[in-house]
Amino acid sequence: MHAIWNKYPEIQSELYVVREIMEENARCKDKVIEASIKDLIQSGGKMIRPGFAVIASKFGDYKPERTRAMATVVEMFHMATLVHDDVIDDSKLRRGKETIQSKYGKEYAVYIGDYLFCICFKILASTASLQSIQIDSKAMSKICLGEVEQLNSRFQKEVSVKNYLKRISGKTAELFALSLYIGAAESDCDKKLSRLFWNIGHNIGMAFQIIDDLLDYTGTDKQLGKEAGHDLRDGIYTLPLIYALESKPADLIALLEKEELSEEDIQKIIELTHEYGGIDKARALAKKYTNKAYSFMKRLPDNKYKIMLQEITGELLDRVY
Repeated sequence: MHAIWNKYPEIQSELYVVREIMEENARCKDKVIEASIKDLIQSGGKMIRPGFAVIASKFGDYKPERTRAMATVVEMFHMATLVHDDVIDDSKLRRGKETIQSKYGKEYAVYIGDYLFCICFKILASTASLQSIQIDSKAMSKICLGEVEQLNSRFQKEVSVKNYLKRISGKTAELFALSLYIGAAESDCDKKLSRLFWNIGHNIGMAFQIIDDLLDYTGTDKQLGKEAGHDLRDGIYTLPLIYALESKPADLIALLEKEELSEEDIQKIIELTHEYGGIDKARALAKKYTNKAYSFMKRLPDNKYKIMLQEITGELLDRVY
């Protein structure tokens, strides 16, 4: 279990149970699929999304079995999207370890991602309320569409800030929002409180993705668990570069128009993105979303779980980037 939960043994113990449920549901006649999923489960992810679901559930009538099931769904759905992302991006590393598609091939990786989606809906069908199934399905559709929008925007230099924000709202923020919302809704929190959790999760997710995109320009391979500049190589133009391109600088555009980027080109693009203010503007927007998340949190009922949520959000978002 990631060290972020060491300070919160009550939530940590719940996440151990969630991990056990995940491993139980990973059992499969095909032992490559089973072993691959178990490797993913043990790969060192922070389990933030299931942790958020558990924390939000503590604000209502906590139902252990249902909450753990919902926490399992959000994490396994997240894992499925990562597996498919790595296929699309031809990624060799994820969290510093070899990806499934690199280890077993793209065909197996696609089926493993599909199998994880099937597990999610099997758990939902046996545990969740009809309303939650509808909300989950709608959110999952939005997440998938966010991924498609990212794919369709590759190598496009005319991507606007508005389009980027719409993309990450679906690709990343939706699952953060769903994790907190579903934890609250399934523990019978009222609509107002459940919606408040949705807004908190949305703003955390928006800030989280912007920070992640910034690290592609400011981080090291060790920090990222993959190559720095990875998005640039794949033609995924994120917020720092989008901001830098607003003034249409000829030298930056000329580099992006090259058919193939060398390592020197990547470093030059990163330097120019700094020079044209893309990094600073992206940092400012990440901070804006972070502050909005904290502002919404202030409206939560006062208890130890509110403090937990604030502290964990700080671990995620108040870092050097």
